Amino acid sequence: MNRVKGKCALITGASSGIGEASANILALKGCNLILTARREEKLKNLAQKLKKMYGVRVDNYPVDVRENRSVELLLERVKAAKIMPDFLINNAGLALGLEGVQEGFISKWDTMIDTNLKGLLYITRAFLPLMIEKGEGHVINIGSTAGWQTYPGGNVYNATKFGVRALSDAMSLDLVDTDIKVSCIAPGNCETDFSLVRFEGDKSKADEVYAKYKTLEAKDVADAIFYILNTPSHVNIPYLRIMPKAQRSVYIFKEKKR
Repeated sequence: MNRVKGKCALITGASSGIGEASANILALKGCNLILTARREEKLKNLAQKLKKMYGVRVDNYPVDVRENRSVELLLERVKAAKIMPDFLINNAGLALGLEGVQEGFISKWDTMIDTNLKGLLYITRAFLPLMIEKGEGHVINIGSTAGWQTYPGGNVYNATKFGVRALSDAMSLDLVDTDIKVSCIAPGNCETDFSLVRFEGDKSKADEVYAKYKTLEAKDVADAIFYILNTPSHVNIPYLRIMPKAQRSVYIFKEKKR
């Protein structure tokens, strides 16, 4: 059964990676979309492609989730467009660097905290009341296995993803008297632009992360997102950790044979 057809999903960080893959699978299943990201041109191209391929409604808005005013403007535009989300996929997030705390860069810390935690809060605070007013909805927060287990150099990124996990718990408790579901998906190593961003565009370093074993693909996580959204109304999946077969923890994995 397809329970997402005719519904609407708001996806942050939709211009690449897991966000883009989620937009593709949900559009394929007949779900209308509100796509947000900072990269306006990529977002616009994706929206045009999905509309043409699947005939669904796709609204796209350039948004920086780190800026609450940007989120407030998004809310105003969505209300004016008269398309309200049934699903909120808090996907926007990033990691920067692997420095120890004693040598860390404050600017990198601020960017991770502002994006991974405050951005998630800003978007959720803006759109959750619409879901409550509607009487139903589903919030999916994209966490990480880094929110279950720390690793050397992870420090602030780990802290933000542990925070996403805690916020998912807290949201679920806050919404107990509503019909809003809350889920947290925690992917392991997934080949996206994640490492390219972490290493500030150093492709050789980023490629090393994905060369040791077969990692997840963005589509694997998007498939899990669709599965969770497509569950019957009485079913909720609070947590889903998904890792490649070769990975058994954040730093234990089976390397490819040379």
